[in-house]
Amino acid sequence: MFKLPFETLLGFRYTRAKRRNGFISFISLSSMLGIGLGVAALITIMSIMNGFQSELRDRILGMTAHMNLSESNDRLTHWPELYEMVKSIPEVTGAAPNITEQGMLTNDQRVKGVMVRGVLPEYEQQVSDVDGKMIVGKLADLKAKEYSIILGAELALSLGVSVGDKVTLLAPQGSVSPMGIVPRIKRFTVVGMFKAGMYEYDSGLALIHLEDAKKIFKYDDEVGVLQLKLLDMFDLGRVRNAIAQKAESTLYMRDWTQQHANFFKAIEMEKRMMFIVLALIIMVAAFNIVSTMVMVVTDKQKDIAVLRTIGASPMSIQRIFIVQGLIIGIIGSLLGLAGGISLALNIDVIVPFIEQMLGVHFFPADIYYISAVPSELHWDDVWLVSGLAFVLTLLATLYPAWRASKTQPAEALRYE
Repeated sequence: MFKLPFETLLGFRYTRAKRRNGFISFISLSSMLGIGLGVAALITIMSIMNGFQSELRDRILGMTAHMNLSESNDRLTHWPELYEMVKSIPEVTGAAPNITEQGMLTNDQRVKGVMVRGVLPEYEQQVSDVDGKMIVGKLADLKAKEYSIILGAELALSLGVSVGDKVTLLAPQGSVSPMGIVPRIKRFTVVGMFKAGMYEYDSGLALIHLEDAKKIFKYDDEVGVLQLKLLDMFDLGRVRNAIAQKAESTLYMRDWTQQHANFFKAIEMEKRMMFIVLALIIMVAAFNIVSTMVMVVTDKQKDIAVLRTIGASPMSIQRIFIVQGLIIGIIGSLLGLAGGISLALNIDVIVPFIEQMLGVHFFPADIYYISAVPSELHWDDVWLVSGLAFVLTLLATLYPAWRASKTQPAEALRYE
């Protein structure tokens, strides 16, 4: 029959509360709860940061493509041939030409600077989910030479227009006249509105037909870029190599990680900072374990002396107190894991309940881009937090255990 080593049994026994060391047991309990709180908070916050990053990435890429191809002058000629070439690459699931320029929309006395995107509706559906985000009208309502326009919901609200109203587009590419350079002005009819769920797009993006964009922004027979949608958004290196091998001319490739590099780096940096800050909770609880174990060692001087007298080695004494400290840390970590995983998986229910109860809104969409609290639990984060808690707990037990192993039986039993 399998029996536990006596060091493990003694470690378990010292962990249990007794009358004469109830205060020590209270400190052990507080250390255990501190580690549990730190682990739960760290798992929950990292899951929220993961969800926040994933949600923003999906919303950004829902309105744009994974990769853009252009030439040296930020223009692209002969895009149909390039379209056929990239579509032959297995990793590319869709492609669409695009013209993106800055402009200004006006209605009565209301003026709004916008990003104007010229698209071909039949191609745009391959690279973006604009059609699925339409709240009025559809992308196919954009017709060539009819000068129709689709606005973000917030943009339409700020201009005070709805479907059927007219807006005026001012393009910076002016026309030369005897009076100098005059901005190009064209009246458009609003045929639809979309709501991407991201304030930046909803308040500052307008869609027009590609042929109309060519005339307004003087593109002749060129387009701005060819957008690509990939089977795997992270498989950028393979697609770059495939395009470089097949392309007959020099192309400039810019992917989503470059277009929004600073944005995602800021989120990643914030995630790391939150990890460091919340890890301090676990470190404080680990320091509590140090103080607890030192008090236990002092309280158990006689027991240690007796064990040494009957033949226990200094290494066995160390193991006893390491086991006791690890029990505190492991139980606290397990409690934290259960609490953190439960919170991370149910944050979408908990936060709305708290908001409704307090009558507040934690994440206004115009400030935080999204209005709900997302959560995405990554198991590698769970193992990382668990490993951190275990290592800190182990380190916290080393000094008290070493101090216990240095106890001299004769000194401890001198006055007994």
